[in-house]
Amino acid sequence: MEKFQLYIDGEFCDAEGGASFNSCDPSTDEPWAVMPAATMGDTDRAVKAAWAAFCEGEWPSLTATQRGKYLSKLADLVVRDAQIMAELETRDTGKIIRETSGMTAYASEYFRYYAGLADKIEGSTFQADKPTLEVFTKREPLGVVAAVVPWNSQLFLTAVKLGPALAAGNTVVLKASEDGPAPILHFAKLVHETGFPKGVVNIITGYGPECGAVLTAHSLVSRVAFTGGPETAKHVVRNSAENFALTTLELGGKSPVIVFPDANLESAANGVIAGIFGGTGQSCVAGSRLLLHNDIHDDFVARLAERAPKIKIGPPLDTKTEVGPLATKRQKDNIESIIADSVAAGATIVTGGGTPSGFNTGNYLEPTIISAPSPDVRCVAEECFGPVLSVLKFNDEDEAIRLANDTRYGFASGIFTSNITRAHRMIRKLRCGIVWVNTYRVVSPVVPFGGNKLTGHGREGGMDTVLDYTRTKSVWINTSDEPMADPFVMR
Repeated sequence: MEKFQLYIDGEFCDAEGGASFNSCDPSTDEPWAVMPAATMGDTDRAVKAAWAAFCEGEWPSLTATQRGKYLSKLADLVVRDAQIMAELETRDTGKIIRETSGMTAYASEYFRYYAGLADKIEGSTFQADKPTLEVFTKREPLGVVAAVVPWNSQLFLTAVKLGPALAAGNTVVLKASEDGPAPILHFAKLVHETGFPKGVVNIITGYGPECGAVLTAHSLVSRVAFTGGPETAKHVVRNSAENFALTTLELGGKSPVIVFPDANLESAANGVIAGIFGGTGQSCVAGSRLLLHNDIHDDFVARLAERAPKIKIGPPLDTKTEVGPLATKRQKDNIESIIADSVAAGATIVTGGGTPSGFNTGNYLEPTIISAPSPDVRCVAEECFGPVLSVLKFNDEDEAIRLANDTRYGFASGIFTSNITRAHRMIRKLRCGIVWVNTYRVVSPVVPFGGNKLTGHGREGGMDTVLDYTRTKSVWINTSDEPMADPFVMR
């Protein structure tokens, strides 16, 4: 089987004591690679290497423009190896190749964007009320950043963390998920080839207690940028009490897509299909709750019910495949439990809901549409993280808003309507971080993304993110030739 290594202090290495685990191909459930399992010692060594690189040596002496050039070169290498990393991601996570190919290549655009912003980080000057004092601020890097990425969209999520952190002058310990870390461990080769000074970027993977917990609680870590599940995030927040690290949390979602009768229904159907079945539904912004106006409910559901069974299920490396396997067996088991409980509570399966014919091995699940009697059933209330769409009815805008906001999450939402004034009314009232109108599931390096409530806090992407990886230093300069007054002489 193929074997991967950690990348610590500019060197590739096995985990202490040879600790490792097998990674399975989700389409077959068969092991295909051996991954290093970073120990507490490995994790501590990676953080200390990052701290040393931040404090001394070449990295802190570089100009911001020079840091940007490193990121530009890294972007070029990402483009060069995009197909290699896409195939590794598909092999290790089951995400279909037609999606990993595009997303991996597009990750380079984020590195380029932050390369250009590296020397655009500016301070301010002030007209202070002290006539002999000149006052200004500087933006300085925080220190060591712990970047924790999940298995889905991992090159993209690496770029939105690594790009601004390095542009601002920080150093990084990047932890790849133990579920499918292969493309990130290959990415370490590109970091090495780019020529970053030793310790500036360290890449590890491993399990929670020995790796994730040690990393996020480490006394030398100044910021934690975490993408993952809410339950794990609670541990991250508790861990940050040990080091007072700043945190950005990008967690789950249960995003609504709202369709009104005046919408272009063909476009809306395409948006719904893309939002929930694209990426096999394994996306934090998946449009997993469909809210349909009563007047179009039956016809629109029939339209989707005709379309969903025609989606091509197949091996994820096949370019014709449109829906592949789920990443892990435990994920499939959880979704099947949610579906069963929802049906027991009165929900009706419109289509799908089981293992597709001919796919008895691997973690395959049919594209599934469920008509829900209320927002309380599990398929509506809980994030499935798979190709499962729950459908609810509404009568008017007020009811649509109530249903859309009736969730613990607050990541994204979609609105399909030809009434632009209605769209603006809805935008104001939706409690979420992203609103797509007459489109869905699009991103850009220049636009921030993130959510509210249980989806977490902070934003990634966009210009302001670079500033989130800095702290402000205030500088006061006395321009008077006169000595300071004696503080104990009253005047």
